[in-house]
Amino acid sequence: MPLLEIVKIPVDDPVAFTFFTGYMAMLAASVFFFFERGQVDGKWKTSLLVSGLITGIAAVHYYYMRDYYAATNETPTALRYIDWTLTVPLMCLEFYLLLKPAGAKISFMWKLIAASVLMLVAGYIGEAFTDGSTSHSVIWGVISTVGYAYILYSAWVGEAKQLADRSNNPAVKKGIQALAWFVLVGWAIYPIGYMAMPGGWLSGLLQPNDINLFYNLADAINKIGFGLVVYGIAISDAKK
Repeated sequence: MPLLEIVKIPVDDPVAFTFFTGYMAMLAASVFFFFERGQVDGKWKTSLLVSGLITGIAAVHYYYMRDYYAATNETPTALRYIDWTLTVPLMCLEFYLLLKPAGAKISFMWKLIAASVLMLVAGYIGEAFTDGSTSHSVIWGVISTVGYAYILYSAWVGEAKQLADRSNNPAVKKGIQALAWFVLVGWAIYPIGYMAMPGGWLSGLLQPNDINLFYNLADAINKIGFGLVVYGIAISDAKK
């Protein structure tokens, strides 16, 4: 199939539009974070590097997902989960990097990463291998929610929140609270999309293209937003 036909954007298709804009937005964010590493204190450089990797990895996947969608008009489920399996653990790593000066241990990092992997692997099994039955969707959805709930708990009242409170750094405390809101509100679109698939509790509530649209917007907001929070912490700390 000719390349121009593969990447054509229908003027009346907001999903195709957001695939393209999501790719460009995350690529631009990645360039920004990499360049700004030189402007922050050394203890924040790794955090900005990870922010650039998150948006960079997402940009590469969106480059392929936009072509896949334009060619097939189908949801790129496998590509989405490959992207999330790489970027979501890195987003959890950001909590550890930001809280390391406050005494965060390596075990804290691995617990968050393990929870994110459980969340994503269970979600993929529930969505990619669905037989259309509610029981399959619910079983794997519940398992996935366990991982999500642990990250949410840590960010709001658990280890991440406690470390932030002990940091004596207002920028870190404010930043961790902002990331906690991203986990609570920004990440909430993903379980809603999962439940709206065939066999899910909300099956029929959203059409596949509606889910794609919300996923595209959520990915851009969450991944770029995470990086901007990290950047804000680094800049605020430098000014202090």
